[in-house]
Amino acid sequence: MRVALPDSPAPGATRRSLRAALNARRRQVPRQERAQAARLVARNADRFLQVQSHWRVAVYAALPWELDAAPLIALAASRGCRIYLPRIDRRRASRAMRFVHMAGPSRDNRLGIAEPQGSEELAARWLDVVFLPLVGFDRSGVRLGSGGGFYDRAFAFRQLRSVWHAPRLVGVAYAFQELASIGAAAHDVRMDAVVTEEGVVRCTTG
Repeated sequence: MRVALPDSPAPGATRRSLRAALNARRRQVPRQERAQAARLVARNADRFLQVQSHWRVAVYAALPWELDAAPLIALAASRGCRIYLPRIDRRRASRAMRFVHMAGPSRDNRLGIAEPQGSEELAARWLDVVFLPLVGFDRSGVRLGSGGGFYDRAFAFRQLRSVWHAPRLVGVAYAFQELASIGAAAHDVRMDAVVTEEGVVRCTTG
């Protein structure tokens, strides 16, 4: 089910209201249904991408109301991929995101998200595929995130035509998180596709 945008509200209010509505809807998904959707997402992602052993794959550590990324992590691990998780710079003024090899211990950051504590990092541009959490999306590839801007800053280099290597950005969502349209902001880094429990949405970025 797509969510209709309200008529011409302020852009900030639009995103805030959409986040509130979609987050409430996600929290209502029963645990069993959430687990089944996560398994279907992993299956659809593999059919779409045909995950390869040499890939460097970034996934995310899901919060309780988000689609569980564990089946995606299991898929990448079973294919021999090198798996990375995001880690937010602990300095509050930095707001930078790094990608750290998923190995060894982890601990929750200030947002309650589990992060690996190792020292082996990989620059975002050298990842092959990134599975991104999101609150909402549209078919032009605009991603409605949680409002922190971490992913947009990490992948801002994709906006530059001089970049010769860039990872494929694949959103992970329930089908009901699709929106008819999201007004793109200048800093938005668009996704290449979104995988849901119902299939794959290939984004048209123009």
